[in-house]
Amino acid sequence: MSPTALPEARAAGAHRAAGRVVDILELVVSARDGLALRELSARLVAPKSSLLPLLRTLAARGYLEQGPGGEYRLGRRAVELGLGQPAGRGLPEIARPALRALMERTGETVFLGTLSGDGTAVVFVDKVDSDQVIRYAGGVGERRPLHATSSGKVILAVLPAPHRERILRALPLKRYTDQTVTSLAALRATLDEVRQTGLCVNLDELAVGAAGIAAPIFHRDGAVAGACAIGGLTDRLRPRLRAPAAEVRASARAISARLGHRPALSGKDRAVMIE
Repeated sequence: MSPTALPEARAAGAHRAAGRVVDILELVVSARDGLALRELSARLVAPKSSLLPLLRTLAARGYLEQGPGGEYRLGRRAVELGLGQPAGRGLPEIARPALRALMERTGETVFLGTLSGDGTAVVFVDKVDSDQVIRYAGGVGERRPLHATSSGKVILAVLPAPHRERILRALPLKRYTDQTVTSLAALRATLDEVRQTGLCVNLDELAVGAAGIAAPIFHRDGAVAGACAIGGLTDRLRPRLRAPAAEVRASARAISARLGHRPALSGKDRAVMIE
């Protein structure tokens, strides 16, 4: 985006500092991998010294977060506002203790995802980075395809059938790797299995070498609230799928319980089947 693409902030009568904050947020949300201070300075034609206080304030308030390389990405607070959730008690705030504990138990990056407003993607609304040197990348506010991610398939699987079918009929099944499910019949079969087990394991479907394990989170009324997932290297997760899968499902249930969800008692818990 060029400096001339930001007319609103330069309109007559606009408050300069407020306009600059909006400019920053709009640039950051449009950049998938985030933007470093020098990139923001160049795109906004503004000195680093004048941008840095704004960036620090936005980060301190949760509207921005910094990645491992210092790049700025959209923060949890901005995502909560976009979802229309109340500050402090939205899903990310409620889920964060369980997400952090899950990262500590599995050693992998943990994601909290929800269905996008247009129903075409899963959106990361929070994450807890792994301490691993090589770890799964992805920032808060980023979108991922429903059919090629564990979080997306988990959410799809537990949606009410009419809602799910509307999404499926309109969903472009883009191929990302040789393992991506691109057949509607195959995707429906996968979703049936996910619905039975309450878990989705994704290996190399979005990117070769990347794996994900996700379980659904439910509201008090039983409606799906989102997905709790871990992401890591396929070679690291494949040999030990059963243990982290159990941790993911337990964490999703704990978050659901904090939202007031009480699953119906069936007499016997379904076993998690992983082949």
